[in-house]
Amino acid sequence: MARIGFIGLGIMGSPMAVNLVRAGHQVTGFSRRRSSADPLVEAGGTAAATLAEAVADAEVVVTMLPDSPDVEQVFRDVLAAGPPARLFVDFSTIRPETSRAVAEAGGAAGMGVLDAPVSGGQAGAIAGTLSIMCGGTEADFVAAAPLFEAVGKTYALVGPHGAGQVVKAANQLVVGGTYALVAEAIVLMERSGVDARAGLDMLAGGLAASRILELKRATMLAREFTPGFRIDLHHKDMGIAIAAARDAGVALPMTGLVAQLIAAARAEGHGTLDHSALLKVVEALNGPA
Repeated sequence: MARIGFIGLGIMGSPMAVNLVRAGHQVTGFSRRRSSADPLVEAGGTAAATLAEAVADAEVVVTMLPDSPDVEQVFRDVLAAGPPARLFVDFSTIRPETSRAVAEAGGAAGMGVLDAPVSGGQAGAIAGTLSIMCGGTEADFVAAAPLFEAVGKTYALVGPHGAGQVVKAANQLVVGGTYALVAEAIVLMERSGVDARAGLDMLAGGLAASRILELKRATMLAREFTPGFRIDLHHKDMGIAIAAARDAGVALPMTGLVAQLIAAARAEGHGTLDHSALLKVVEALNGPA
């Protein structure tokens, strides 16, 4: 059992905090919106009125926040709150350079740091089946393993500080590209007079099979885009992927195209919808049926 201060109880953070409680950890959560802590409290955790209260007695501080500036600010607040916890685990998806800067500052303060972005969306967070890609030291990774077991199904140390964020960027470009191609497949079949539901069932049973086809084909066909992961956040993630490619000096032309499709979805007002709403962009490109 670990005493955990959990900062960021949103669509992903809330079920992750609940799963940590169910695994036997002592979790005190903080979120700017007080009602976000209700599921944690109902599960047996504690809601803190301030960030300082959430981390005051924590052995491990966990964050699940929207973007790099949020993580930077919260990390500064954590250090200012008093003696640091022994470990800081950031589940957020942010820029690799931010993760490296946080790790350097944490090390100077005597705190171990892991960047540990996750994949699996809201459904994975609820089920505790997330994929967790970690950057940091072997010792800190081993220390954090009980947390990862509570919230994830697959987790691995993929390299030094920042490496987890690079792998997450790769994940997001593959996910975005797959959504775009599934959207095009739907439009192609429907505009050709083919039963798209039967067609996608066939694709899901062959070499084109993917988790996206498995989990999302029915809702995409029904044009149901309740967010499990919002277009707005995927837009941010594609920016991270493009910046990482620039830093590495590599050309990723498909990544650039997918990033533009996701940017178009935001421009069309779909930012709060699920990223499967790329289907709406492909439909708009093709005009009325």
